[in-house]
Amino acid sequence: MSVLGLDHVQLAMPAGGEDEARAFYRDLLGMAEVAKPEPLAKRGGCWFERGTLKVHLGVEADFRPARKAHPALLTDDLDRLVARLRAAGCVLRDDEPLEGYVRTYVDDPFGNRIELMQPVSG
Repeated sequence: MSVLGLDHVQLAMPAGGEDEARAFYRDLLGMAEVAKPEPLAKRGGCWFERGTLKVHLGVEADFRPARKAHPALLTDDLDRLVARLRAAGCVLRDDEPLEGYVRTYVDDPFGNRIELMQPVSG
């Protein structure tokens, strides 16, 4: 018996933030929203997917954004994604170089830290 992989990552959001989540994850990051299963839909939040990437946003009553813990999302065109995010008013932050990648950080609308990475061929 062993762990096989990662099914999804869940981030917290405040109640009523679904439209902001859609504007960021769907419209800016290009992930499709998928319907939550009926028993879970009544809790609020929303789920987004692109291929095998799954990000779930769940409502947390005593919400506090994840400032250190974060998902690292891979992209094939970081420059274009960064330009789209900046044009939408997002603030991006660089960090120490990481061999094999170019990367930056952005906060989602709720202050959750998101790392954006593009592999570089060397």
